[in-house]
Amino acid sequence: MNTSDSIVIIPTYNEKENIEKIIRAVMTLPKAFNILVIDDGSPDGTAAIVERLMAQEYAQRLFIIKRSGKLGLGTAYIAGFKWALAHGYDYIFEMDADFSHDPKDLPRLYAACHDEGYDLAIGSRYVSGVNVVNWPIGRVLMSYFASKYVRLVTGFNIHDTTAGFKCYRRCVLESMELDKVRFKGYAFQIEMKYTAHKMGYKIKEVPVIFVNRREGVSKMSGGIFGEAFFGVMRLRLDGWFRTYPKARH
Repeated sequence: MNTSDSIVIIPTYNEKENIEKIIRAVMTLPKAFNILVIDDGSPDGTAAIVERLMAQEYAQRLFIIKRSGKLGLGTAYIAGFKWALAHGYDYIFEMDADFSHDPKDLPRLYAACHDEGYDLAIGSRYVSGVNVVNWPIGRVLMSYFASKYVRLVTGFNIHDTTAGFKCYRRCVLESMELDKVRFKGYAFQIEMKYTAHKMGYKIKEVPVIFVNRREGVSKMSGGIFGEAFFGVMRLRLDGWFRTYPKARH
């Protein structure tokens, strides 16, 4: 029996500085959210911290999938989505472990789907200006113009196409062909939003403030951006020629 209708999926690789703090921050919210950590074989002991918290404090609310190595952000989320669907959750979230996404915004994303009837809520850095704190200006510009580029190429009217802070209603992930998701890195976030849009689901951007990590090391790389740049062109071709499943509620 689930103790919540919502599960927050948090992929990790070497997040020992952040993982206990982020788990406690989510667990102490007034609205109950369960957590599923997907750990890609972190050599720093991230998984052991999660397992200790599971055993001592959060046996019915905290879960972990341990994978053997770095298999990519996209595959981590796909594994998490399948687990969440199999375990009956109605609202399925993506969130980073490093506090770049504020756990206090989780109820706002939940409300957009649960109360307002949207199918996908996006924690958006750019829907109300540029709400990014402590990023180098080059990184801000790269991210901002990446979203502009996606909108230009695809015609997809979302301001923050690369955002990784999201809430899905289960019907979106149930009807999406998850095994056909192509991308593993930065482009994964674009592909998931674009696919939901092409299927006809209602999407809302909820303005949030994104704060650069204070502890641990960023996993961003040039190869991830390269995948996104060329991946957008492939998504546009898909939009022309692929038959997408229809939205269902």
